[in-house]
Amino acid sequence: MVFKLRVTLTGIKGFFRVYHVNGATTLYTLHKQIRADLEFPQDQLIMFKGLDFEGAVVGRWGLFDLGSGTVDQMPLEKAIKEGTDSFVYFYDVTNKKSVNIQVEGEVEGVKVNPDFPVLAETKGPNPIEFENGYVAFEDLPDTQRHLPGEDDDEDFDDEDLGEEEEEEEDEDGKEIYDEDEQ
Repeated sequence: MVFKLRVTLTGIKGFFRVYHVNGATTLYTLHKQIRADLEFPQDQLIMFKGLDFEGAVVGRWGLFDLGSGTVDQMPLEKAIKEGTDSFVYFYDVTNKKSVNIQVEGEVEGVKVNPDFPVLAETKGPNPIEFENGYVAFEDLPDTQRHLPGEDDDEDFDDEDLGEEEEEEEDEDGKEIYDEDEQ
């Protein structure tokens, strides 16, 4: 059985990754693939928090047994059978950095090796770019959503950009004043 998983960031429309994952794939193998694809640091504690369709916690799986087992002993299919509808994957537990993983159902007619989840679709840069100030077009306020060259409804001049007029200066650095100007 192959499952379709969608990785997203809370509140960010300009990012997602879609994976096709064999049901026999362990959460640890999924972690390794996501970490490599999204360039997450390798030296951090990780955790998968399984949630049911109402958002209640079904289980927590980490490198150490957190009460539900470890990531290397939990196949994706078993977590789903236990009621997991989505995961919060903490790729850096200490700093509470995470992505959301939604189980979108089974994929028919696709074969995927349990050792290699397949990245099927991508949108946007890796999450680190959002931390560095990147803003996707979809995430801009409506007032700023226009492409270069598109006309705005409002007239626009340099004052709108915050540029102020500068007084001219003479060669000796003194300001030049127009006597008629007040």
